[in-house]
Amino acid sequence: MSRPLASRFGCHLGAFTLLELLVVLGVIGILSSLVLGVGRSAGVSGKAARCRAELGVLGGALESYKAAHGDYPRTDNTADLLQALIGRRGPDNQPVAAPSLIEVARLTISGARDPFADATALIVDPWGQAFRYAYRSQNPWTNPAFVLWSAGPDGTDRPDLLTGGFPDRQAEANRDNIYADQP
Repeated sequence: MSRPLASRFGCHLGAFTLLELLVVLGVIGILSSLVLGVGRSAGVSGKAARCRAELGVLGGALESYKAAHGDYPRTDNTADLLQALIGRRGPDNQPVAAPSLIEVARLTISGARDPFADATALIVDPWGQAFRYAYRSQNPWTNPAFVLWSAGPDGTDRPDLLTGGFPDRQAEANRDNIYADQP
C-alpha cells in the first residue's frame, strides 16, 4: 500500500504557516483601508451634494422673498436671514407677518431650536457650520445679488467680502467654500 503523496514529502495538509497567515492579514488590511477611504470620500461628496441642494433651496427662497418684498434681506446676519425667510422680517429687518418661504423641517437648525420661537436660530450646513449670507452689508455694494455660501468641509473661510460685495473665492481659506451661485 502506498502512502499519500503529501505525507511522502513531509507536508501537512490543512495547516497554514505563520507566513501565509500574515500575508492574508496584510491583504485584508489593505483592502479594508481602501474600502474605508472610498467610504470617507463618498461621505464628503454626499455632504457637498446636500450642501449644494440646501443652498439651492435657500437661493430659491431668497428669489421668492425678493418677488414678495421688492428686495432681498439687507443683512450679513444669518439669524436675521432665517427670520426673513420664515416671514418674520422685511428687507430692512423690520417686523412683518408674511408666509414662510422655506420648509424649516427640511433644513438643519443649530441646536434643533425652533426659529419661530428663537430669533437667534441659525440654518447650518451638513458640517454643522452656519451658512453665511450677505446683501448690501457694506458700501459700496455693486454686486447685483446676494452672497450665500457654506464654509465647506474644513469649516473655515475668510468671510470678508471684496469691494462691491463680492466673495474672495481665491483666498486660501475659501478654496473649499460652496457658493449658492455655483453649479
